[in-house]
Amino acid sequence: MNNLLPLMQREWLQHRFAWTMLVLVPLALSLSLLTIGTIQLDDDMMAMKPRDLSLMLAMLSMVITAAVVFLLLGVTSLFIALGSPRRDDGDRSIEFWLSLPSGHAESLVAPMLVHLLLVPAAALLVGFVASVPVSMIVVGRVVGLGEWLSLPWGQIITSVTALLLRGIAGVPLALLWLLPLVLAAMLSNALFRRWGLPLLVVVLILLAQGLERVFGQPLLTEALSALLTHAATSMAGASGSVSMEVSACGDASGCTGMQVDGTAMLIESVSRLPGWALRDFGAAVRDLAQPLLVGSLVLAGALFAALLVWRRRGASVA
Repeated sequence: MNNLLPLMQREWLQHRFAWTMLVLVPLALSLSLLTIGTIQLDDDMMAMKPRDLSLMLAMLSMVITAAVVFLLLGVTSLFIALGSPRRDDGDRSIEFWLSLPSGHAESLVAPMLVHLLLVPAAALLVGFVASVPVSMIVVGRVVGLGEWLSLPWGQIITSVTALLLRGIAGVPLALLWLLPLVLAAMLSNALFRRWGLPLLVVVLILLAQGLERVFGQPLLTEALSALLTHAATSMAGASGSVSMEVSACGDASGCTGMQVDGTAMLIESVSRLPGWALRDFGAAVRDLAQPLLVGSLVLAGALFAALLVWRRRGASVA
């Protein structure tokens, strides 16, 4: 850990300006466009009550903003991680890192921890913080600032926090499913430089098509599809979509004399999000108990060992 922390700090010092710009520039553009532009909604949404519409717009804008920030930082950090093995070799900084008391494994693991775990988790947190002014402008422009201020922020913050924690907890689970693909791309980039990723994609497509058409065995196609599907559901949706139905009846005697308006239904749906997030995370954890994950982790270990061999050979040449 004493060696990992300086290496992880190196990633922060090297990429902090780019990460900051990836958040601030799109956020500033979005706020500017939402402030001076026109926000158009369909007739069904405009027919809703102001209270219902403001609650729906606030939740949607917060979730969408967090998702956009997560994708921007996540995809960028993924490509940085894929090129990290070749980075030290290309600029000969490997000679400097060899002079420090850190091994090759730590030099490979540190960028992966930062770019594949910490940055996506931080992106979700930053995205939800940035979504507050976005939701204020959207609701204020469409319904009115007073409706935004009068929203049930206690329940909204609780639900949004549950979704945030669900997403952060899902990042390492998703990485477990994608680890063999990530390490294969890192090894391919290390061996073939800028042609590594395109070459890997072509090889996987040819192997998948060859196995399916020549031998009639779609094993590789199904395995790749399963890895991607499990990685996606590790982030959200492992237990299915959240139910938006609200029962207005407390017993089986019927609903006589009880009425629930749209606002109550929406608030009830929002209040159910923490329970859904907990159940969804439990379902994602249970999905890990599959032979496919065991095999993919064995393959990931072999690929990481190959990366170590490549790095040691490059260091000996240097």
